[in-house]
Amino acid sequence: MQCSNGHTLCSGCKPRVHNRCPTCRHELGNIRCLALEKVAASLELPCKYQSFGCIGIYPYYSKLKHESQCSYRPYSCPYAGSECTVIGDIPYLVAHLKDDHKVDMHNGSTFNHRYVKSNPHEVENATWMLTVFSCFGEYFCLHFEAFQLGISPVYIAFLRFMGDDNEAKNYSYSLEVGGNGRKMIWQGVPRSIRDSHRKVRDSFDGLIIQRNMALFFSGGDRKELKLRVTGRIWKEQ
Repeated sequence: MQCSNGHTLCSGCKPRVHNRCPTCRHELGNIRCLALEKVAASLELPCKYQSFGCIGIYPYYSKLKHESQCSYRPYSCPYAGSECTVIGDIPYLVAHLKDDHKVDMHNGSTFNHRYVKSNPHEVENATWMLTVFSCFGEYFCLHFEAFQLGISPVYIAFLRFMGDDNEAKNYSYSLEVGGNGRKMIWQGVPRSIRDSHRKVRDSFDGLIIQRNMALFFSGGDRKELKLRVTGRIWKEQ
């Protein structure tokens, strides 16, 4: 854009100069600089995620759209116990989860996880990231949450894939929980960590267990939660 005297300024710098031309101090307004817009339209620039592996070159006006969808853009930390701001590629995030969040690591496509809580009635909203699984050359995160579904306290368990959605669709998983001769089974496709754990939870895309049912599975006097969640991950043919 330009001021009434023809001095040019990019839109990104406009707020920093408080809408005043830094050369003549006239108010900037919204006068487009068509000559420079034509120059910009002829430019081809590398993706800002070049350091992460993207080798594409894009016209100036389509570069932002590409970057918003670039498969090389970094991932946000998938840890669900806090709002972690760390970003990076998958190997970096796996090391970060292990070293900084102390998440359990497990090699293999089957699992058997026991969750015990002494006062389950005191837990209305809580989030736990239980384990990161390594199998088929990929990584998967197992999540377990307690939350309110309407007026009913429930638990949800689900798996997220550490990669993009188009790769996640190559895999399926099952979760099973039970006790007292009964069991519940869930089968689905892991969601990409591009989707936040809250988004997955709010779409109910996982094994949902009413708290009363969970306590029934736990046995005893129903005052202590003792859930055993077993599962399996497999690659679709």
